[in-house]
Amino acid sequence: MTIHEIHAGLDTIWVVLTAAMILLMEGGFALLEAGFVRSKNSVNIIMKVFADITIGTLCYYLAGFGLMWGADYLGISGKSGFLLNGDLSHLKLSISNDTFWLFQAAFVIAVVSIVSGAVAERINFRAYLLYVVLMTVFIYPIAGHWVWGGGWLGKLGMQDFAGSAVIHALGGFSALAAAKLIGPRAGKFTLGPESSIALPSNLPLASVGAFLLWFGWFGFNAGSTLQATDGRIGHIAVVTMLSAASGGAACLIYTLFIYGRSDAPAVINGSLAGLVGITAGCAYVSDGAAIFIGASAGMIMLAATSWLEAKRIDDPVGAFPVHAASGVWGTIAVGFFSGDGGLFTGGGWKLLAVQLLGLAVLCAWGFLLTWFGLKLIKIWVPIRSTEEEEDIGLDISYHGIMATHDSADFIKAENMFPDNKD
Repeated sequence: MTIHEIHAGLDTIWVVLTAAMILLMEGGFALLEAGFVRSKNSVNIIMKVFADITIGTLCYYLAGFGLMWGADYLGISGKSGFLLNGDLSHLKLSISNDTFWLFQAAFVIAVVSIVSGAVAERINFRAYLLYVVLMTVFIYPIAGHWVWGGGWLGKLGMQDFAGSAVIHALGGFSALAAAKLIGPRAGKFTLGPESSIALPSNLPLASVGAFLLWFGWFGFNAGSTLQATDGRIGHIAVVTMLSAASGGAACLIYTLFIYGRSDAPAVINGSLAGLVGITAGCAYVSDGAAIFIGASAGMIMLAATSWLEAKRIDDPVGAFPVHAASGVWGTIAVGFFSGDGGLFTGGGWKLLAVQLLGLAVLCAWGFLLTWFGLKLIKIWVPIRSTEEEEDIGLDISYHGIMATHDSADFIKAENMFPDNKD
């Protein structure tokens, strides 16, 4: 066996394992969001995550991967690699195309899951299924090609190692568009000038979800090296840990001193904000910069949460503050702290300017395509659940079952699945 074959084997094992870690993050999304929403909508959250994994994976295999990673066409999209066929030699991989696809499929599932939480408890399930197709076939793959697949932003020199911009800012602004278009949950902004709060149904469940996401993030960031022998893996893991810790710590200390108690949802989301913030620069910044980026991301997340409330935009799980606001900051921070061209590391203004341009384009792309995409979907399927469905809960309305049952008695099947309704 040659050295090249050994390296290829190690790289394959590394990428498959980290892809599995990223896929486990879907369990984190499911538990986090189920814990944050009311219990009558927990099953619906789980089913949306399964839709992301099942439908999203197939759509990305059929078309999304080719548009994102195929041979470049005018810097806009790929033109090969559909169904993993055609020329992909330009990728110059040490692993097989199949292995690379698996890793990238895990990424696309994470993007659409960001939107899922922002529209929790009131989106029509059938409309959501159509949106999953739109995101995984077109919105994310085109944006990903611009930065990672040989497109125009990558050629300008934009740095986004594992996706603060391509995944989190894009997904977060898509979530903002969806939440704004669909509108708030019934009762959210009807009790006076202050919004009412729907208490989380299960914070321990949400915290376990956050821990799973934290674990999977090591695959997200370190796995993006695509090589088991890459000397940066250890550093990437360290700065990922430091940024997540500082994001959570900043929110813990801030809420303790401002409110006299440490706010659990804020600390959970603060740690996630730290993870989002470091994702773009995990291969480029120092330990100290990572701590600063994470702490700042936590505080920016809190500010963005307050901004949403002021604008009367309902985001039950904090998808926009965690992913969009922190993703924007993390991408900009690369322009300041990157060891490869950052303003504060002797690189001048060029990288920062490119980062800002890329952010503006990606955020606008996610917001506008989601807005008009949902408008188009609305022609065929209502995008909002009815008042009755929302009041009963989407678990019963769309799936015919609750998350928990006090009785273990058998029931007639026709009582669980009555005549189909639109």
